[in-house]
Amino acid sequence: MFRTYQIKWGIFLSITFAAIGFLQKFEHIENHQIRILIENVLRSFGNISICWFIHNYFILHFAKKKNNITKGIISNIIVICILLGLDYLSIEFRSRLSMTDSPNYNNVQDFLINLTKISFISVFIYIVIYNIQINIILQKSKLENEILKQAQLRAQLLSLQQQVSPHFLFNSLSTLKTIAKDQETKTYVIQLSNVYRYLLNFNEHHLASVRNELAFMKSYLYILQERFEDALEISIHVPDEFLHYRIPTLSLQLLIENAVKHNVVSPEKPLRIRIYTNDHPSLIVENSFQPKLSVEESTGKGLQNIKERYQLLADQQVGVCEYNDIFVVTLPLLLG
Repeated sequence: MFRTYQIKWGIFLSITFAAIGFLQKFEHIENHQIRILIENVLRSFGNISICWFIHNYFILHFAKKKNNITKGIISNIIVICILLGLDYLSIEFRSRLSMTDSPNYNNVQDFLINLTKISFISVFIYIVIYNIQINIILQKSKLENEILKQAQLRAQLLSLQQQVSPHFLFNSLSTLKTIAKDQETKTYVIQLSNVYRYLLNFNEHHLASVRNELAFMKSYLYILQERFEDALEISIHVPDEFLHYRIPTLSLQLLIENAVKHNVVSPEKPLRIRIYTNDHPSLIVENSFQPKLSVEESTGKGLQNIKERYQLLADQQVGVCEYNDIFVVTLPLLLG
């Protein structure tokens, strides 16, 4: 429940406060009062430890949807009640043992003084823990941003981007379309231009709408089907109500590329790919699982890249499973 650094901080602060209380009274204490002082130090250590662990639980684990002020009030009330209750039980226990030197609440003023001390310690410990947690969250956010940048860079390296000037590329494709005599060649060039335009511009955004990703996939799949013809069978069924959702850019392209790369694609054994949705909502990409006997060298980073981006962008998991010779990847759909 508690991380190591949280326990270390709790013990450190408990010892520190107890030591401060001891040093403040050490010079003015008589020999017969040493036992009382030691008991007070141990009581301070116990009180601060209780404050630390209860506040830690409330800040990190209790009712995450509640705002910090509400959690702070509830946590401090509970801690104060617990400490007052323990103090009362301690006094009752010591009185039964006839310890006349034990602390006691002789009047309302003594009770209010003790309540003030306990409240101050509780609120102070809560503020310390809260600020430590805020600092940890900020550091984690910075780290995640760096990881996201690295994941985005790996996605660029895995894509079909080429180190050429976009203007040179599109001018060349435009020229090729012009000089082409048959319509099939012109159509192929247009679709190829669409693919490269999307690949060269995708790094401007971490997320893309399902509508844009599917539009890009139509051009990408057109090129693949020109290459494989009847050896590749594609089925896409995504209702209009899912088109406004978003997914990490180029996720579909990476999954289709992996399917083609690692499976047999032949007229005798066509590769079947389905893209559809469910009500979770999720976008599902499944392909027939017919692995090649020998596959070309792979970095294995395509699917891992998608998982990392989902984790960083939305803290969600990508589903991956295989059953009945079908390989299925489930991409959660995100709201913009």
